[in-house]
Amino acid sequence: MAVGKVTFTKVEREKLAEVLWLLNWISVLTGAILFGLGLFLKVEIQKWQEVMSDQGILYVPHTLITTGLAACCINFLGGKICLDCADTNKFLRWKLVMMPYIVCTFFFTSCVLAGALMCYSIRSQLEESLFLGLRNAMRYYKDTDTPGRCYLKRTLDLLQIQFQCCGNTGYRDWFKVQWISNRYLDMTSSTVVDRLRSNVDGKFLMDGVPFSCCSTFSPRPCIQQQVSNSSAHFNYDQQSQQLNLWRRGCRQALMDHYTSIMQSIGLTVLLIWLFEGCASESLLLGARSSASLLSIPVCSDAHMSALLSLKTGLSAGDVRSIKRSVVENRLLGGSTNHSPPFFSKVKVKWISKFSQQC
Repeated sequence: MAVGKVTFTKVEREKLAEVLWLLNWISVLTGAILFGLGLFLKVEIQKWQEVMSDQGILYVPHTLITTGLAACCINFLGGKICLDCADTNKFLRWKLVMMPYIVCTFFFTSCVLAGALMCYSIRSQLEESLFLGLRNAMRYYKDTDTPGRCYLKRTLDLLQIQFQCCGNTGYRDWFKVQWISNRYLDMTSSTVVDRLRSNVDGKFLMDGVPFSCCSTFSPRPCIQQQVSNSSAHFNYDQQSQQLNLWRRGCRQALMDHYTSIMQSIGLTVLLIWLFEGCASESLLLGARSSASLLSIPVCSDAHMSALLSLKTGLSAGDVRSIKRSVVENRLLGGSTNHSPPFFSKVKVKWISKFSQQC
């Protein structure tokens, strides 16, 4: 929205400066909220970063954190500027930095919008990161004695228990990976040896799942070995035993978890962007009002009386009204006994003499 030339009286300018000062301090608070949201999102992502591939999705919380810190600094400075706008002499020292400051403010507002859009556009990248990360984590589930992977088993078990999920897309994903270490396989058993030889890659695959896939709602002890073999268990029907294992995949569980967080954060950031946009427009309005005030020349009381004497047909009430208006818009630090350079070539006695001749 474009803002045209505006003119305010001294009282109106002071009121506008107070409102802008309040808006800037509210913006400092919204900047702190942005920082907090970014920090919260970063912590939530790092909780399960072990089951994510290195896709660089932390740029979203980093953007929010950086934008929040920038908002606090920019709006704190804006509050100081708005406070000084009530005093024109103090505003003069900010005159040169006003335009760069306004440009930075609008750039910061666009960064807030970009952060909000990132929260909604990261879904596909997050889904791919979870798919690859969970697939690799399941492969290394058995490597409890390998440096760098020894905690993956614990992480996956906690994930499946906390989110009530199993596998990547479902519990059958565990049938495709060897999740039991060779250290715990009885190599003297012909069954184990035959199973290893029957696999092209020499892996011990079976239709079983880790204990953390067991559902707490199962009415019977959890069946986690030979899950697809109904004859191996008494009174067991795989199709009817829906409560035996968690059916939902962990990728979908984490996607639902992060999607709800992203949507809430995105909506909050959008509201902050709308507020910052309104505040930026108000700041531009205040800057234009102060600039228009600085462009008005100020004359002394003597010059004012002399200039008014040149105008015929003015009543005493008109003269008082004009003088009152000029006084209200006079620079606070301007002297009433000396004229500014604009009137330096105008002599009061010449004006008075010309007035008498007329």
